[in-house]
Amino acid sequence: MGQDQECQYLCSHVTDRKSVKRAQKLVDDGYVVDWIVDNLPGATSFVTVDRSHKYYAAGFKLGYKAFSEDTGKPRYFINNHLTLVLRWRRAPGRAGDNGGKVIVGFEVYTKSMEAGSRDSAGCPRDVHADSSGLELYIAPNNTNLASKYPSSSYLPEEDEDDDGSTLTIPYSYSVYFREDDRIEWSKRWDLYFNNQEESSSIHWLAILNSLVICGLLTAVVVMIVNRTLSGDVKGYAKEGPLEEGMMKLKRKKPRNGTKSPRLGEKSPAGLLDQKPDASQDNDFSSDDESLEDITGWKLLHGDVFRPPRNAGLLAPLIGSGMQLLFMTTALLILGCSGLLNPSFRGGLTALLFPGLLFSTIFILNLVVWAQASSTALPFGTLVALIALWLLIQLPLVYVGSWYGYHSSQPYDHPTKTNSIPRPIPEQSWYTKRIYTILLTGLVPFAVIFIELLFVFRSLWQDKSGYYYVFGFLSVVSLVCLITVIEITIVATYVQLCAENYNWWWQSLFVGGASSFWVFLYCVWFYLTKLHMKGFISGLLFFSYSFLACTVYGLLMGTVGFLTAYVFVRRIYGAIKAD
Repeated sequence: MGQDQECQYLCSHVTDRKSVKRAQKLVDDGYVVDWIVDNLPGATSFVTVDRSHKYYAAGFKLGYKAFSEDTGKPRYFINNHLTLVLRWRRAPGRAGDNGGKVIVGFEVYTKSMEAGSRDSAGCPRDVHADSSGLELYIAPNNTNLASKYPSSSYLPEEDEDDDGSTLTIPYSYSVYFREDDRIEWSKRWDLYFNNQEESSSIHWLAILNSLVICGLLTAVVVMIVNRTLSGDVKGYAKEGPLEEGMMKLKRKKPRNGTKSPRLGEKSPAGLLDQKPDASQDNDFSSDDESLEDITGWKLLHGDVFRPPRNAGLLAPLIGSGMQLLFMTTALLILGCSGLLNPSFRGGLTALLFPGLLFSTIFILNLVVWAQASSTALPFGTLVALIALWLLIQLPLVYVGSWYGYHSSQPYDHPTKTNSIPRPIPEQSWYTKRIYTILLTGLVPFAVIFIELLFVFRSLWQDKSGYYYVFGFLSVVSLVCLITVIEITIVATYVQLCAENYNWWWQSLFVGGASSFWVFLYCVWFYLTKLHMKGFISGLLFFSYSFLACTVYGLLMGTVGFLTAYVFVRRIYGAIKAD
């Protein structure tokens, strides 16, 4: 530490024709090398056009491509000499008083040096002199090619057959330590994010696009609430109680002197388990009937809170979605406050979604292990994830469910449920589930698709930078959340007006419908922007993309379900129903 090294020979690597071809392909694809010192990635330093400030790009080029002046064909060179510049300053606090030092910058400067003109230690005689570079090239073996193609007058310049020819690549490096008091320890990552300021105008465009779409939806929701719902609720509140069917009826007192329970009376059943009340079927006097054409959502007051099918699956999905919602909100808050930093690497509700998620990641990690990839999660990390799940998340879920079951009161619906389900009339094409989900999912997707492009580039394409514009991401996420709330209200209102009371699962699907379009966006990005080859690469991309879309869909679906439930309770709690 603190000692400069002008040149240090590292090793010499002997490679054959096949390996040279693979190295040429890696250079042609722009592969970068990642080194880490004190949790800082080795960076390539850049300066802005106006030379006002510099910024870092994580990693350094494996090599570079040039074109021959004579033939115009590409030539590939490997960077076999690296100059490492470690910037340091005194450590903060007591450690600095005791002589401690911390690394605040790690810069890597690359150079290609020919194999000749080296001293006895293996280092170039002058590491600062201009060099023609070490080309990744092995001259063809004409003798071998002539014997391979005896009847041909043309001999190919390249042949992939291993004829024993090799290329020796010597590696060396230089190290320089430079004190730099201008960079604070807490801000040493800032240089990796400065280059993102140049794309801020596009982020603002994404926010403007989101606000326009959200504003139009807000106008639609306000029109529904103020003009349609408020008028209907006030009208029927003045006319008196609503009765089952197409008429407004007065209740006849039963002969036994007892009163039948009203629909507005409380029920001790839970949110998804309230059962129909058979006592609601009463005799009425035909003399007191006055016909009135009642249509739309008002007719569903006796069925709108009917328990959905597979309620035992819906409940844990909503519970998992709530966990994801709180976790995502906390991460965005930490990211905006600067506490979330790239330097930090690495019941049925408790078992259903987390178990499926972990199992999928574990299987994918086995595939990556089999390929000997450096992106595989270490075994210790997997053990830590299992421990967090089984020892922290699982017990907390069961403690919370026990406390909620014994200490809290169940939700009471504002109306009772009839004993006989009301038949659902034939639905228009746009109110059918598949079309509703596809159409409503387009709107939230239109809000986030621009910002998604930056996220995809950071994850899959641009490995030299980090996505750290959490301020823009938080604003777009908030607008997307509001959009999902509004589109769910509109879709639920249209569904109820079509006299379809099966809104429970529908609201979950409508809220998470944009995840389908996000996955199609991933497919488009893979086919048009990425140049991945091989089955394993495609499998990993689509598997992780599917997991991310599933998490996003469940999160937004939970928001849609809660929105629809509050909306339905609000409108049916405002009318009188006997």
